[in-house]
Amino acid sequence: MSTPPLKMRNIGPKSAAWLRQVGLHTAEDLAAAGPVDAFMRVRRAGFKPSLNLLYALEGALCDCHWQEVPDERRAQLVEQAEAATALLPPPRNRPAASPVTTTVMMQEDDPMPSMRLFDETDD
Repeated sequence: MSTPPLKMRNIGPKSAAWLRQVGLHTAEDLAAAGPVDAFMRVRRAGFKPSLNLLYALEGALCDCHWQEVPDERRAQLVEQAEAATALLPPPRNRPAASPVTTTVMMQEDDPMPSMRLFDETDD
């Protein structure tokens, strides 16, 4: 029987939920993906993980506390994550929807409509 990431060292409830949402349900799934791929899956899913997640995933796979991951290995992981991030498409940098505009079609003999909906005050 496999251990879900929720029960792995360094993997808290939020990280476990992120991992489940990107299809990593077991320790075997996480080991097969590796820490960098798992981290990138979480990023591509739209979450905003910090590098602590990357270190936590490595620590979970090595069965050590994330702060015990050696500095050389951390630098390696960051370099690999940055290389994978460079391959992502650029952000769209635009709003999800265009601004809403309203067009009122009036005939020449119609009086001007009153704008009372938001113009009235309680004074």
